[in-house]
Amino acid sequence: MGLLDGLREVLGMRAEADAGRDADPEDLFGMSTAYVTMEADLGYEPVGEAALCFSEVDSTGFQDAVEEVHAILEAGEEETGTKTHTHQDSHGYSWVVLEDDDFEDLVTSLHFAADTFVEEGYGSRLLAVLFAFRKRGGSQGRRKDGDYVYWIYSFRRGAYYPFAPQAGNERDEAAEFKLESNLDGELELEQDKEYWYPLWPDRAGTHPWE
Repeated sequence: MGLLDGLREVLGMRAEADAGRDADPEDLFGMSTAYVTMEADLGYEPVGEAALCFSEVDSTGFQDAVEEVHAILEAGEEETGTKTHTHQDSHGYSWVVLEDDDFEDLVTSLHFAADTFVEEGYGSRLLAVLFAFRKRGGSQGRRKDGDYVYWIYSFRRGAYYPFAPQAGNERDEAAEFKLESNLDGELELEQDKEYWYPLWPDRAGTHPWE
């Protein structure tokens, strides 16, 4: 099974069939308190970036929904200063990437974006939201081995799971276990680790959405 097939299966079709509960954009607000725990108890600080991943569909209605999302985020930039840009990865998935040093603004903007897709009838195209954190005192630029961790929210599963990438497409399982242990009860966590699917970046030293 290739990376693209795996992503489709774990965050897409199979996850939808095996969903434990309905996904809800309101779940994203759980990060409004979780990020405080990440920083105060675990030593990870937000990097000021987060991203929404979705799969496109060739229809006028869907493109209208995408344009509405961009319009909402652009209007919000004037009020919150949250910058936004888009990216399409090598597997054909689209990303809405947000940048803001105010973590609460990131959460709110992502919720608006996801909720708009749902209201327009395209909630099934949503795959995941990624929140990025950096180990306090870690690298400020190019990602170094073990500096960055992510919380991934799977829309098809309606749950979060941790992702701690290392060089060579390896995972720091000890770090992921620690994140799971400390955030269990504060976030709706994915209990089946089969669905803790890694979202590797296209290039080493970058975020999955770059």
